[in-house]
Amino acid sequence: MKRMRRRFLPGGYKLRVGRSRTGLGLFAGETIPRGACVIEYFGRRIAPEEEYTSRSKYLFSTGRNMTIDGNVKENVARYINHSCAPNCEVELKDHRVYIFAKRPIKPGEELSYDYGEEYFNEHIKPKGCRCTKCLPHTSSPV
Repeated sequence: MKRMRRRFLPGGYKLRVGRSRTGLGLFAGETIPRGACVIEYFGRRIAPEEEYTSRSKYLFSTGRNMTIDGNVKENVARYINHSCAPNCEVELKDHRVYIFAKRPIKPGEELSYDYGEEYFNEHIKPKGCRCTKCLPHTSSPV
């Protein structure tokens, strides 16, 4: 399969924070096409030693000795929840984090990506995954 050339520029899509099955989530306010750069995940860069002492659940490694703490008010991308069957994926470029649509996303649909094995095992697995793939019959408030 030929890989699409990525354009690392968020598309300015209408997004809204709202209630989801795991607390708050980020929802599409309009149709988002497959392959679109939806939003950038950003925050304060932290020192390597702070990564190990931080209690933030919004840490994102962007490379060797480079970590972002996305727990800043302006970073609405921090509301994107984990899913074992996500509609988005993460791409890193120049130590920056971009979220791309893996498939067309409908208005009102919650955005999600796979948080990765380390985060999943540490924070999600002990409580049980509540994504739509793992708990398909639980209705999600929107």
